[in-house]
Amino acid sequence: MKKPRIAEQIAEQLEAMIVEGNMQPGDRLPAERTLAEQLGVSRPSLREAIQTLISRGLLCSKPGGGTFIKSTLAADFSDPMLTLFRENPEYRFDVLEIRHALEGNAAFYAALRASDEDKARIKQAFDTMIALHGSKDPMDEARADAAFHLSIVEASHNLVLLHVMQGLFSLLQNSISHNLDKLYTIHRVFDPLSCQHEALMNAILASEPEKARKAAQEHLTFVEESLKKIDEEEARKLRSMRRLTTVGAAL
Repeated sequence: MKKPRIAEQIAEQLEAMIVEGNMQPGDRLPAERTLAEQLGVSRPSLREAIQTLISRGLLCSKPGGGTFIKSTLAADFSDPMLTLFRENPEYRFDVLEIRHALEGNAAFYAALRASDEDKARIKQAFDTMIALHGSKDPMDEARADAAFHLSIVEASHNLVLLHVMQGLFSLLQNSISHNLDKLYTIHRVFDPLSCQHEALMNAILASEPEKARKAAQEHLTFVEESLKKIDEEEARKLRSMRRLTTVGAAL
């Protein structure tokens, strides 16, 4: 199978950096030397990657002024859905359906195509996610969880899939954050979630595509089923409280 060129891989890293760093149109990229060191790449390869993104309309270069963000497809793509999700949290199940379809394939192709560098990033993202469990700020864990899943999408080296998932990144963070409130605070649920993440990572590190796809899908199925059970429990508690309130008012 044809491996993506170095410049294409660097372009993907740049796109991910722009999204994860919440950079906006008009923001300036770091200086070339700094950026090359940050990404661990050569300056000629970095220049080629930047030219690739300029040709796609994502970046623009100003003579003597540096390289700037021209467009962020991620923001344009996700903002309306993000608003919808914030106003209607029940749409988290729609998010899970989309993730189920996309991330199963992403895991499959990541297991086929991931380079040693990709695998190292996935392992680092996993370790960070585990280390942040129980953080005082739940968004720390949400961001780490999202970064782990996005690192797998990056390793798939599918540019279309990467663009779509980057567009969903903000929405994904909000989905995971909402789920964390209900899932990661429950010990009986956190343990299997951690095992599922580890199984997914190990399948990709071992270059086992079908096993990776299955692990991703089983993980998301577990999340969906667990959320539905928790919702049912909360609905029962709410009905019980309403009955007690009604009885108390009648006395």
